[in-house]
Amino acid sequence: MSLKADFELMARYNQWMNARLLAAAAQLDEAQWHADRGAFFGSIAATLEHILVADTHWLKRFAAAMPGLTSLDYVRALPLPEPVRGITFPGLARLRGEREAMDAAIVDFTGEASDDLYALPLRYVNSAGEPHSKPFGLVLRHVFNHQTHHRGQVTALFSQLGIDVGVTDLSALIVEIPA
Repeated sequence: MSLKADFELMARYNQWMNARLLAAAAQLDEAQWHADRGAFFGSIAATLEHILVADTHWLKRFAAAMPGLTSLDYVRALPLPEPVRGITFPGLARLRGEREAMDAAIVDFTGEASDDLYALPLRYVNSAGEPHSKPFGLVLRHVFNHQTHHRGQVTALFSQLGIDVGVTDLSALIVEIPA
């Protein structure tokens, strides 16, 4: 399997799982949405916002490094958000809209990108101002891993509230091969 096919699958998985988590979040009242649950970012709202902010930071780095990719035009137009220190999205509806747009951009990006691009170095400066040059494909792997890590935290928080988000395994999106 090529990296392109793998990352296209991961982008669809990311989109599918975020939709599931946002559907589960719609069952919460405002207090439950913002309650500090002892997770790394405290609340379900702050954890989901952190994932979106991190995705925005990474995709903006990709967009700057690869100006020829039109799939990243949406991301180029976004302001660079501050790292999550508190809630900046006042409610679920706005977060849902931003998340859905970002997920569509990630799907479009992985559709446009190629295995050759994933082999190139990604040169960027992180939030602390430190320059880096890393294999692009491995950095994108990190982005998908980061999302999965924090979505797992949110899934556990939903479970503690008695909300079952259903199947969360990547295997649910892997196509069956005829016998």
